[in-house]
Amino acid sequence: MYFEAFRGIMLPFIGTTLGSSCVLLMKKVLNRNIERVLMGAAAGVMTAASIWSLLLPAIAQCEEEMGRLAFIPAAVGFLLGIVFLMLLDRLIPQIKADDCTDGAGRSMLMLAVTLHNIPEGMAVGVVYAGLIYGDGDITAAAALTLAVGIAVQNFPEGAIISMPLHASGMSRARSFVFGTLSGIVEPIGAVVTVAAAGLIIPAMPYLLSFAAGAMIYVTVSELIPEIYADGSAEAGTAAYTAGFLLMMILDVALG
Repeated sequence: MYFEAFRGIMLPFIGTTLGSSCVLLMKKVLNRNIERVLMGAAAGVMTAASIWSLLLPAIAQCEEEMGRLAFIPAAVGFLLGIVFLMLLDRLIPQIKADDCTDGAGRSMLMLAVTLHNIPEGMAVGVVYAGLIYGDGDITAAAALTLAVGIAVQNFPEGAIISMPLHASGMSRARSFVFGTLSGIVEPIGAVVTVAAAGLIIPAMPYLLSFAAGAMIYVTVSELIPEIYADGSAEAGTAAYTAGFLLMMILDVALG
């Protein structure tokens, strides 16, 4: 169980590292169509995971004690996750890759992506905490699929950081290192969440739904707009549908 948790916690960081390695192998930016498909697939997986891996288990944990009111902790946690990410976006200026032409732009791009990675690390941490502490409503398959979905999303994200850094004058090696480091907060956040969940087991429904809210916010505000930006969205929409169906099938069939 602990090896499964370690593997799942590290998968999103591996996705960022692989994406950052594009700067070592490619001269140009990541192909836009490939990026759109990856973003679409990740958005579909994250949407389905938010429902089947996070929100439904959060509700199920409260049904015995709260009956028809079992939705309350899930709704509260979900709203808190949305509000947390909204506040984060207000505090951090929206920096695009094209803006990192100087040291300040590079730093803000790194900061923005790094902070947005924290809730994703928490999402992985909270589902593996449920596995470790014996929550029967969370399956190993669902937890692994969630981690894989976030890793898929992190691949283009790592490339989007490392390649503009190199284009602005930074060496390939340093650009790779900085792109990789932007994802280090995810395993750290996951481990902290697992440790905290062990101390506050009654708060697990709130933690699960908080992670769901954070992931839905990222999906709606960042991933889906990227699918429909500057060009045809058919491939991205198809990838979103495939990712959603895959996550749903895996969670229901293997759960």
